[in-house]
Order: sequence, then C-alpha cells, then structure tokens
Amino acid sequence: MEEEKRKNGAGNLIVLFPFMAQGHLNPFLDLARHLASRTPSLTITIVSTPSNILTLRPRFLSFPTINFVDLPPFQNPKNAENTDALPSLFAISAFYQSSESLKPSFHRLISQLTQSNGGAPPICIISDMFLGFTVDVAHSFGSLHVPLYTSGPYAMSIYNSIWTHLPHRLTCADVLTLPDLPPNITIHGTQLSDNMIKAAASSNYSKDSPTFAARQAEYCRKSDGSLWNTVEVLEKWSLENWAKSSGKPVWAIGPLLPISSKEFERGGKTPGISPVKCAEWLNLHPPKSVVYVSFGSQNSIPLDQMMELAKGLEESEKGFIWVLRNPTGFDVGDEFRSEWLPEGFEERMREKVKGLLVRNWAPQMEILSHGSTGAFLSHCGWNSVLESLSRGVPMIGWPLGSEQFYNSKLLEEELGVCVEMARGVDAKIRAGDVAETVRLVLESEKGEEIRRRAEELEEEMKRAVVEVDGLKGSSVRALDDFVETLMMWGQ
Repeated sequence: MEEEKRKNGAGNLIVLFPFMAQGHLNPFLDLARHLASRTPSLTITIVSTPSNILTLRPRFLSFPTINFVDLPPFQNPKNAENTDALPSLFAISAFYQSSESLKPSFHRLISQLTQSNGGAPPICIISDMFLGFTVDVAHSFGSLHVPLYTSGPYAMSIYNSIWTHLPHRLTCADVLTLPDLPPNITIHGTQLSDNMIKAAASSNYSKDSPTFAARQAEYCRKSDGSLWNTVEVLEKWSLENWAKSSGKPVWAIGPLLPISSKEFERGGKTPGISPVKCAEWLNLHPPKSVVYVSFGSQNSIPLDQMMELAKGLEESEKGFIWVLRNPTGFDVGDEFRSEWLPEGFEERMREKVKGLLVRNWAPQMEILSHGSTGAFLSHCGWNSVLESLSRGVPMIGWPLGSEQFYNSKLLEEELGVCVEMARGVDAKIRAGDVAETVRLVLESEKGEEIRRRAEELEEEMKRAVVEVDGLKGSSVRALDDFVETLMMWGQ
C-alpha cells in the first residue's frame, strides 16, 4: 500500500527535525533551502517546538514547499525551548536529557503527517545527531532515517569514541589512544570536556546505562546513512573511514551556509550592531589587519581570563571586533557590565578606533567576508569553522568544550589553518600570550603560510558548491546523489 501511494506521487515528503540550539538549527534551515531550490518536487516539513517555529516560519515565506509543524515543548528546564533561553549554561545537560521525552509526541506527529499525506509516510526523516530516538520512529513507519551531523566526521569520530568507551577511566596517562580509531590519532587529557571527566569518575556509569551522547551514537548506528555539514576536501579520510566503519553511505553536503548574501541574518537573530555599521568600522582598517573575536552563542570564559584577553588585544595594537558574552558564573540574560573589562578599556578602544565591542549578536558572515578581517579568534565550533574557512580567514583557537577540542586539532594539525592559543574554560592565559598569538597570525611568516592555506581551502570550498556547464562540485554531487537515493526509495 505504501509503495503504491508513493508511485502515485504522494510520498515526496521529507521531515527535518533539528535540535533546539542555534548552532544546530542553522545548518538544517540551510539544508531545507538547498533541497527546496534544487528539488522543487519535494515537500519539506520542519519540526520544532512552538517558540522556535514562531521565529523561523516568517523567514521561509518565499519557499512554498517548506512547511512547519510544532511539537509540545518539554518542561525541563521550564520555558526553555531553545538553548538560547536557558537560565545558565549549567542547565544544558538537563536540556539534552529532556529532549528525549519528545519521542511519543514525535511518533504521533509522523502518524498525523502520514494520514494527511494520503497514507504515505515520509520518504525520509532527517534528524539532528542529538535526536537519535527518531530512527526507531522512522523505521516503524517504513521511512529512511538519516542524521545530519552538524559537526565533521573527524571530530565526531573522536567524540563518539570517548563517550562510548570513556578510555580515561582505565588510565592516568596524559595521552590517550582511542578505540575504533587509528593509533596515530591520540588526544591529550586537556582535550576532555568537564562532562567527560565527570562521567568517568561517576560510580553510576556502566555499559548498560550509557551517557546521553553514547545513546545518540548507538541510535545513529541504526540509521540508513549520514549527511555531513562538511566538505570532502577538508575531511576526505574521515568521511571514508566513517563509511567503512558504519557500512552505510555518507554524503558530505557542506558548507551549509546561506544561499545568498541577503540571508546572512540567520535563524531569526537580530545583530547587536548593524552590518552597515560593522562595514563602516572595518573600512577604516587596512586589509587583513583585524581580528574577530567570538566564542559562539553557548560559550563564555571566566572573568579573570576575560580581563587578560582584553589586555592582550589592547597590547597587540591590532584592530579587533569582539562579541561580548557575560563571564562564566553570571546569568546569561543579565546586561553586560563595564566592570568586567579593564577600567576605561571600551572608551580607549573607541577613541583609537582599535576595538569594536558588540553586545548580543554580531553579523558574523559579513565580518568574515570583509577584506579587513585577518583572523578569527574562536571557540572552534563547527559552524564558525566553516564560515571562517569559506571566507579564507585563518583561525586562532580557544576550544572550550565538547567536540571543539577536536575541531581545533583538525584545524591545526591536519589542515594547517589555525594556531591554538588556549584550551578549555579553565585555561590560564596572560595578556602577553594573547598579543603574541595575534601578532603571529597577522604579521609573521608562519601567519602568512596559515593564511595562504586558508585561502586555498576557501577556493576548494567554493568549487564544492557550484555547478558549471554540467560539472558539479563535490557537495552538489553528494546532495543530488542523496536526493536520487530518496527518490529511488520512494518508488
């Protein structure tokens, strides 16, 4: 019956279910746009909770084949439907755990969508890598299940191996080899997140009671393939290794970025400063002379390190744009206080036209696209990595947690486009370290080599997403191959 309905054209429905965090929502939104633009015959339904949909729906009015449906929000933490709404970063663990309570309502939703689609279930459910429970729902309806990984396979291979095996439970060594990975890939103890260390020390840990991350990895092993927000040229070996170890197809379809420059304002966020004002400020500086500083929407650093970072940026005598977040330990919703910076710092930077301090949200893509931007001091979140490299901007790494450590490792050791300045939220940097690293990347011969490599990757990434005279870039081919696989399944 399902096959007959699909043959009659009722089955071109794809469901996208992103995790409720800005860094996860954005790639899904971009994937939806790309699918709708390249394959208008598909009907795409994006699932989220009500407040997220209220923000996102107006941005898709020009895409008639993209629909939104909502699920009832979970109640822990209360009134938090997106990680941006969490009262503090310490609540994120409860947020992850609570997301699994959406499974029954998601099952009911797919049943309703199937009924309204003439009895034909979705061809495919594309879920976030952190919503692994959706694989059981998809297969119960006879649908394909494919997770979209919003991180790259290099980092996720390390991340999953650590969470699955917790190898640091068995040794006090500083350097760890990882099960499931070649022996030449090792990590240092300082590249373990606080949660990984706590899990290894917990008396409640057992193989029969896996962590949230380990559960998601186990779920996703049952999927029918995997989509990756990466580019083949960045992680060719890692993609091949994932395909070999999983026995399933992999599609590298990134970088999932806005289709046009008009879409730089992503996910419904309004910048704390207008793109025009940013451009006017950047126009006052020489080419490749400004460092952009941002630790993403879910990360911050301690107050003492914020002070040292500010002093170091001033000492470097280089221009900078810094997106400010409240220091760790302070309510993320409170207004940023001038006392968290050196006395008179903001006024001096304004008068000298050396520093532009941005509250809330910055137009990141436009800053990285400007010719005056010469480096990105970043937490090495994967979206930021792709946005930086797609604009040929080298990076200064300060990974703070999660898979960011392994993104930084990839950037510095494998790709040669980054200098890691510090590691972890407990890192102790001095102002002189900051100034030295900034000058190294912006002025030295090593910095020139890093920039040259970043610009090479920029060109490679551009080629991956274009089609010229019938010749498709690697990411275009991968997306078309994925859609062709869906259509064959739908027949």
